[in-house]
Amino acid sequence: MDEPAQIGRRVQRMRTGLGLTQRQLAGSSYTPAYISTLEAGKVRPSETALRFLAERLGTSYEELTTGRPAHLGTELRLALTDAQQTLATGAADEAAVRYRQLLTDAEQLGLAAEQAEAQLGLGDCALETGELPGAIAHFEAAERLLAEQPLPSRARPIRGRAVAHLLAGELRYACYLLESTIDELGTSGLADPEALVLLYAAVIGPYIDMGAHARAAHAAELALALAPQVSDPALVAGMHRQVARTFLAEGRVADADASLAKAQAIYAQLRLRTDLAHCHWMRGYVQAQNGELDSAERELRTAREMLAARRAALYTAQVEVELADVLRRLGRYEEAAALLSALLELGDRHGAVHAGGAHRLLGLMAEERGETESAEEHYVQALALLERSGATGDLADLCRLLGDLLRRAGRTEAALDAYRTGLGHRAAPGTTTLGPAPAAPAFATSAVSGSRWAGGRAG
Repeated sequence: MDEPAQIGRRVQRMRTGLGLTQRQLAGSSYTPAYISTLEAGKVRPSETALRFLAERLGTSYEELTTGRPAHLGTELRLALTDAQQTLATGAADEAAVRYRQLLTDAEQLGLAAEQAEAQLGLGDCALETGELPGAIAHFEAAERLLAEQPLPSRARPIRGRAVAHLLAGELRYACYLLESTIDELGTSGLADPEALVLLYAAVIGPYIDMGAHARAAHAAELALALAPQVSDPALVAGMHRQVARTFLAEGRVADADASLAKAQAIYAQLRLRTDLAHCHWMRGYVQAQNGELDSAERELRTAREMLAARRAALYTAQVEVELADVLRRLGRYEEAAALLSALLELGDRHGAVHAGGAHRLLGLMAEERGETESAEEHYVQALALLERSGATGDLADLCRLLGDLLRRAGRTEAALDAYRTGLGHRAAPGTTTLGPAPAAPAFATSAVSGSRWAGGRAG
């Protein structure tokens, strides 16, 4: 709302433009003296008085208090919805152009909520194109704009920041952001189901990568219990996609595939192309783990084509790591090596976990061809990347591969060092920087107790 002097001048200009006296504007509800004082900017009118005057002046409360026609805010919100649809069904760089223009419009109109929405959109665009520092900056800007709003309103930018740090290989910090927000929601009495499902689904990935499988399963358990209270179908689909990872970690391949099928059906109905591509990606991964390599290749190629069509360079390169592993297992080494080389050319933009995975696969292929020195070089590079990320399961496996390679070469002491490093990572408790896991909200705990997850299934 503008200052009293600005509102007073606006009331006077509108009144005289309509040819009304102060007595006529005041009607029977107010006095001419009050209108005179208000127009002079000497009193801060109440909302009731302003709504009365807006009706008498034939304008809206918003226009009277801000000088901004109400239809401009409505049109901007509609345009933001269109930009979101462009991001969901088109290319991220095209959506970013639209979001930047809408951010400028929102800034000119002084609409903080719409500025935050535009910043969120720009952050999502940056995630797709792999511009992780830019994504973090946009999500931080959205958080600042929503600083005065309740915490559930800030769940989306916090989740966006966490995903960007996860993709950059900063697993522990991603967990910290998500866990601390979950805890704050619980202690503040603002345990909003949609915000919690968003955060619990997001934390599953870093938990699994860090080897904290029990925490991942418990987060999935709580997300599933809260899902019936969520009205946003895209959010429910995203939850199913992440929950599939916990099923897979427990060896429940059929459950994982069923969960992914639910997500895929929702995304197809909503025409959310990137999310649908992620479902093909995850299903391909599930099938590869189950030894169904031909089916896995088809799913992963579909995901890759969909993401490449959207010019989502980061996600495309990451799918190519999974596809390269399948091609290696099918004996198609040259194709696999070409995909991995493209990923490594992205430099630091792709994150340590996937870069480490690329070097690991290149090391495996070199070892299988008898190129011991090249294999060791790739394993060592992968180890440096994964130690930075905190991906304990991947680290332990890599140290085993490196140790076996060194032992076969007769370098016993070096092999023992590699094994000790791997055991140290595997023995790590898999906890995050916060220590204890976030407490479950009371209304979610009661729902879990009656679910099929009850009885210690979460590990």
